[in-house]
Amino acid sequence: MELIDLIPEFNLYEEYWKIYTKSDIIEPQYLSADSVVEKSIIGEGTEVYGEVHSSVIGPGVTIGRGAVIRDSIVMKGTTIGENAIIDKSIIAENCQVGANTELGIGEEAPNKLNASIYSFGLVTVGEDSVIPDGVKIGKNTAISGTTDKEDYPNGILESGEVIIKAG
Repeated sequence: MELIDLIPEFNLYEEYWKIYTKSDIIEPQYLSADSVVEKSIIGEGTEVYGEVHSSVIGPGVTIGRGAVIRDSIVMKGTTIGENAIIDKSIIAENCQVGANTELGIGEEAPNKLNASIYSFGLVTVGEDSVIPDGVKIGKNTAISGTTDKEDYPNGILESGEVIIKAG
């Protein structure tokens, strides 16, 4: 996250440094007229219709209208639904986060699976995971696999809880 500091230790804006990368032909980022992006890195081919604050967004991500992402990392190919709120989350590749979903709510609680790994108030979502519309997810949580509303008692995954449905 230090890369989004005003002058990061690894300065991406150094005028004499050349960065050589192998890149397939990927479309540029698209920021809608209503989008807001501040202090963030946005990957190639990403479409932003909502807000992104102090976050790193990978390539090929779609962020729906009304969605707000704060202090998070969203990796490539992920779709964030409309009006979703993502706070202090790490979302792996090719995930789907449903509309009107909230990640990173409530008070912190120690994670029941591994408190030393799933900590710092973060929500951790594993690759290829699906989170349904309208659920709320607490802090220090971990989700892996395709989940549905029945996996969230009263529509909530409490802080410190885990859902693992991956094979």
